[in-house]
Amino acid sequence: MMYQSDAEILFPARVIPFLRNLRGQVWKQLIDYVLEQQAGSIEEQAFCLMMIRLDGCLTCHADSYRAMRGCTLCAQQTITRFKGSDQELVDMHNQAKTDLIEWQQSGVIPLSERLPPEMELE
Repeated sequence: MMYQSDAEILFPARVIPFLRNLRGQVWKQLIDYVLEQQAGSIEEQAFCLMMIRLDGCLTCHADSYRAMRGCTLCAQQTITRFKGSDQELVDMHNQAKTDLIEWQQSGVIPLSERLPPEMELE
């Protein structure tokens, strides 16, 4: 049987529902709110950015342990091991949303959020 991973380059929105029951009520409310929005909404994008930051997606490589486990398991482990409160996660989501809006208005992506040069598309 061939091994198949669910790894992608960056955190995929399809994983969001699998994170719902990993923390408390505040976290569940955030997940439910994001899932109620249209696909591609700023709320969904902000959630994905938050998870990209938490998971370290920009440093994940195809042959790494994280990639071999896949995005779903990586994200679940990240959320269950997060030492902060659910409210801190909500605050991180809100900050990601603010960052996205600022980037959309300015057209400039900060260096800290860019893909490594070897991964950038021409």
